[in-house]
Amino acid sequence: MTTQSAADGHLTPAARNTVLAYLAVAGVVLLLMMLFGLAMRLGQAQLLPLGLERFYQVLTAHGAGMVGIAAIGSAAVMWYFLARYVRLSTAIFALNLGLFLVGAVAILGSIFFGGFAGAWTFLYPLPANSMGLWSAHAAALFMGGLLLIGTGFLILHLDIARAILAAYGSLPRALGWPQLFGGDTSEPPPAAVVASTMVLIVNILGITAGAAILVMTLVNLYVPAFTIDPLLAKNLIYFFGHVFVNATIYMAVIAVYEILPRYANRSWKPNRVFLAAWTASTVMVMIVYPHHLLMDFNMPVWAHAMGQIISFTSGLPVLLVTAYGALMIVHRANMRWDLTSGLLFLGTFGWAAGVIPAIIDALIPINRVMHNTLWVPGHFHFYLLLGVGAMIFGFMYWMTKGERPAPDSNTDRLAFWGFLLGGLGFVFTFLYSGRHSIPRRYAEHAAEWVPYSQIGALFAALVVIAVAVFVLRFLCSLGCTRSAPPRAA
Repeated sequence: MTTQSAADGHLTPAARNTVLAYLAVAGVVLLLMMLFGLAMRLGQAQLLPLGLERFYQVLTAHGAGMVGIAAIGSAAVMWYFLARYVRLSTAIFALNLGLFLVGAVAILGSIFFGGFAGAWTFLYPLPANSMGLWSAHAAALFMGGLLLIGTGFLILHLDIARAILAAYGSLPRALGWPQLFGGDTSEPPPAAVVASTMVLIVNILGITAGAAILVMTLVNLYVPAFTIDPLLAKNLIYFFGHVFVNATIYMAVIAVYEILPRYANRSWKPNRVFLAAWTASTVMVMIVYPHHLLMDFNMPVWAHAMGQIISFTSGLPVLLVTAYGALMIVHRANMRWDLTSGLLFLGTFGWAAGVIPAIIDALIPINRVMHNTLWVPGHFHFYLLLGVGAMIFGFMYWMTKGERPAPDSNTDRLAFWGFLLGGLGFVFTFLYSGRHSIPRRYAEHAAEWVPYSQIGALFAALVVIAVAVFVLRFLCSLGCTRSAPPRAA
């Protein structure tokens, strides 16, 4: 096992190339998953004869693929900056990418060769009750692929925990608790360390829960006498899913903390409010998931009450300190705006604005009406596409700058505005469709819904074109970036 030292802020060539490999994989797979999403919107718009079975297969690949690849891109951001402060293992970092690729091939094989179409949620007992659409082997291949990806991320987070414990002595110290609660006046840990510590805590617990239900589902596929409590299965799946998806945001936002201040010649130093926000979110992100189960009448009342109350506050502490901090960083600063700084600032906006429809959907009276409408994909596409996606693309551009960054081309600027316009149009079409009670997960749309789908497909196509420019720009720059580390703006 090799160990990466990054005390001076630079990585070894092997570590740097692994980060670039993460971003290359993230860019290509993100583009592929967006094409899947565009195909579904075109099918609903009656512009592409996708067919019922193929639609739900594409829906399964799009959902599982987007969650996984957002985590890969965000993990690259976190690992790159965390390596400035602790000693991480490049071999384990590479192992995680390898397991992801093997798992992704297994998942795609289970879907497009085995016909599995049970969605990323694989709710029990659907995997074993396909009504002849797929075999137990196909469902097992899908579960095995998810297990491989989860195992890779679990090993990665354990290595990050090892490195942080070696550098800071304990996880509370890495979260800045001595400065927050103990009156310690010394310098708190850097923002990247605080955020990474929060992520490893919640993700280790979330991935463990996900692995437990995946193993139980695998046993049930081949031993039908082994049954699972459906409510327990749903709790485990949504605990894992909610934590894992939210962790992608908390990993990607490290790029905002580390890069944006360089463009303003300022620093982002954690204070007690910042530390309190991350500690609060560490707890709340793990106990808010019951808001996904408001339709399950047999859930304990206290769980519904907890999920409802925490929904109003879960992401707000970190979001508020990040949004406020970003505004203060750029306010009256001698800011240099380019694709990197623009995408990172857009990512902060996308995260903040995307939370609003999520909170609205969490209100029980509204959830009763909107739960199975396109409002739901509207709110999570908002903060994943314009939040996490923008942050990852901003980091990719930063990695291509080199020692003498050239000005952005007109094509780059057009791609940025195309991404912004297309992204906003795409998510607002979802939200507006949800407001008019158009259901989600329907392969075929009624005639009166088709115009909404056609408008959504148009904006989706604009996003795909813009992202294709981002990804091609990054891939074409790889020959230069391997030997030229990015510099501060």
